[in-house]
Amino acid sequence: MATVQDIRPRLLMGPGPSDVHPRVLAAMAHPCVGHLDGQFLAILNDIRAMLQQVFITGNPLTLAVSGTGSAGMETCVVNLIEPGDRMLVCIAGVFGQRMKDVAERAGARVATVEAPWGQVVAAGQVEQAIRRDGPFKVVGIVHAETSTGAAQPIEPISRVVHEAGSLLLVDTVTSLGGMAVDVDGWGIDACCSGTQKCLSCPPGLAPVTFSPPAEQVIASRRTKVQSWYLDMNMVRQYWGSERLYHHTAPISMCYALHEALRIVLEEGLQARWARHARVHERLKTALADLGITYLADPEHQLPMLNAVRAPAGIDEAAVRRRLLDEHDIEIGGGLGAFKGKAWRIGLMGESATDRHVDALIAAMGAILA
Repeated sequence: MATVQDIRPRLLMGPGPSDVHPRVLAAMAHPCVGHLDGQFLAILNDIRAMLQQVFITGNPLTLAVSGTGSAGMETCVVNLIEPGDRMLVCIAGVFGQRMKDVAERAGARVATVEAPWGQVVAAGQVEQAIRRDGPFKVVGIVHAETSTGAAQPIEPISRVVHEAGSLLLVDTVTSLGGMAVDVDGWGIDACCSGTQKCLSCPPGLAPVTFSPPAEQVIASRRTKVQSWYLDMNMVRQYWGSERLYHHTAPISMCYALHEALRIVLEEGLQARWARHARVHERLKTALADLGITYLADPEHQLPMLNAVRAPAGIDEAAVRRRLLDEHDIEIGGGLGAFKGKAWRIGLMGESATDRHVDALIAAMGAILA
């Protein structure tokens, strides 16, 4: 029987999770207390305050959902959408498609605008869709499309959305902590993320934040939220001053997020974003020397998720297996339209270092040779 003691450490350079700082791992080993213990409630207060700083928002309804990044996306959708509501979803990869699926399951009447894989959605496309099929209660879009490595500009779309009187929902699962995310400055009404990417915390929590207008929509619903577990009308009462029991919070994961956020803020958001950008450029230059090119539009490439084209004649899965088996380095394969054709290389949080880039390039150079 395998045990956790048998697990070999890896350099995590895939689309998530990322490497975790020893301080975060140590935090998880602290004694477990009750989820209504005053000591733990103080930790939740700190988490909310630090998430507000990382999201760059003053939203009171800011917390960490018990679940991974996908639970964060679902939380935003099911709390804002009631059966029959109109929602516009922007699709430029797998995770835009996932948002559409979640919205349809919540009973939304969904329209879409699409961009080719590796490209981004233009504000003009959204404006045309609103004129043609609107009005929409919610417009949803993915900021960092993990399947393609493309970074979606948010501000131009936000202006169009709010001029039309809609709410803007943005998935920042991959981007938060690794590049600029400005919830208040960009006019985002509902924003979700995950802990396991640029926050460099194990997977298991999903930071979310809702603007006051979105909060009002949630409070004035005509129907119950589709998901009891993700219902912000109830969950907020546990995170708020009422401290009403809803579900047992994942105590040790909250310890981990608390420490991870402390590390993010100690480094500073601007410095952290700059580090991700610098290491991305180092990787990009080194991959070019190996003849490996990027899939995303050069003007819209993510720093923390590098989607690159596997060279012709190369078995991309075999290269990934050798990286893992011979070098203890994990990278990801392509999804959807890029399946079997691409590698997805993560430079996220603790994995965004020169050491990671140099180790990967040395290993890939040896394998491809």
